[in-house]
Amino acid sequence: MPFAADTGIWFEKHGSGPAVFIGLPLMASHSEIFGAAAQTMLDAWLDALTPHCTVLLADYPGIGKSKDHDPLTMTATRVCDDLLNVATAAGIERFGWIGYSWSGAVGLQLATRSDRVAALAIGGWPPLGAPYANILATSQAKIGDVPDYAMIMLRSADQYQQWSAFYESVLDWPEADAVGALSCPRMLFFGSDGDLVEAGFPVPIATACRTHRATLEHQGWQVNEILGYGHDVIGQSALVLPKLKTFVETNLDLW
Repeated sequence: MPFAADTGIWFEKHGSGPAVFIGLPLMASHSEIFGAAAQTMLDAWLDALTPHCTVLLADYPGIGKSKDHDPLTMTATRVCDDLLNVATAAGIERFGWIGYSWSGAVGLQLATRSDRVAALAIGGWPPLGAPYANILATSQAKIGDVPDYAMIMLRSADQYQQWSAFYESVLDWPEADAVGALSCPRMLFFGSDGDLVEAGFPVPIATACRTHRATLEHQGWQVNEILGYGHDVIGQSALVLPKLKTFVETNLDLW
């Protein structure tokens, strides 16, 4: 597959039909980045979705086969522009977005900024009451002391600054108004034990999802709490994929 023009982002397409763009933790060069054992997870996702969909994957941001970029420029505006350019380069106008954790937050930005998002499924990040300030503080605290698990993806420790650049750019985002205005099909999933403490800062992901569940459901969100699992629930393909597959297939006719 080519690089997306003007972004240096490597992407791949699998299957055919209406498009679903999947963000981190899946990437175009998934097994090359995480090792051969990670191919099992990617295969499970592709097996579930490609019978009815085109699955679009990208090595983003600055990961895998994609080119490096200045991490300090990775604001929400740039991230959305980059990903929309990837979709355009792939010949895709409208797409469903599936994202987890950081790419769940990215999905909210994409869906509230562009009418090209036909459906939105996010996990491990609350659409309302999200702890942006705390996750920013966490990411800033790790600059210069980047965790080993992050360095599996990153080419240099300096690249870790990209997360801080993104979260700082959305501190003043009008979350309630933006999320309340969404009208595309929406799904949220999270592990019941998914609250985190990172670098000494609480990141209450599951608590925020539960606290705002009634409001989200009233707004039209499908909310799935997966009991007994933490923030690593995304790795439980047998639990997560049936929910995502049903959500996608139910709404395919909308794009």
